[in-house]
Amino acid sequence: MRQIHKRIHEEGTKAIIVALLIAAVVVTGINLLWPHQTVWHVLAYVFFAIVFGIIVRFFRVPIHRKTTIMENAVVSPADGILSADEVVFEDEYFHEQRRKLSIFMSIYNVHINFFPFDGMVTYYKYHPGKYLVAFKPKSSVDNEHNSIVIKDHQGREMLVRQIAGFVARRIVCELEPGDASVVGEEFGMIRFGSRVDVFLPLDAEVEVHLGQIIRAKSTVLAKLL
Repeated sequence: MRQIHKRIHEEGTKAIIVALLIAAVVVTGINLLWPHQTVWHVLAYVFFAIVFGIIVRFFRVPIHRKTTIMENAVVSPADGILSADEVVFEDEYFHEQRRKLSIFMSIYNVHINFFPFDGMVTYYKYHPGKYLVAFKPKSSVDNEHNSIVIKDHQGREMLVRQIAGFVARRIVCELEPGDASVVGEEFGMIRFGSRVDVFLPLDAEVEVHLGQIIRAKSTVLAKLL
């Protein structure tokens, strides 16, 4: 995916412009109706400045963050908190038990997603769905989501699932089977709060724990055998 410039993702351009226009219209209207400046005017200005700052920060690109390069390592595809570590039956692609790690992304996290290891995309499917709160277990299959399977040169496969949340209303991803997966490179994003699940082989050695703060590109989630 292209970026308009180094620090702000291209997906944020429209949202930032709309936020500026709304703020300008509302502030102008307030000053036309009530030209005498009061504490309420100041509070309105502060409110719109904070909202605008949150929107801009949401679309930030972590340009100075280094990618962890380590043999057999699965690097986190997302920022957030590890909200689940469990063995589940994955019935979309593998049809077998897998170790699932869930990363809950709050509105304050970087929401760009990155490839977790080198290989090739072998499966990609978009699923329309609901917009339940992303940390609920059923959101993994009931919510709108993308499923992406990556295979490395040794034939080891993992599934990465982008899940829309209650606030998130747009999953951005343009992958196709056959695309290269390069650890640390961007493959998509989820706008305004969401979750990413990673389905690993059962024998993977998990390197993180519940509640841990996870950083995309740098935190090692697990090591494959």
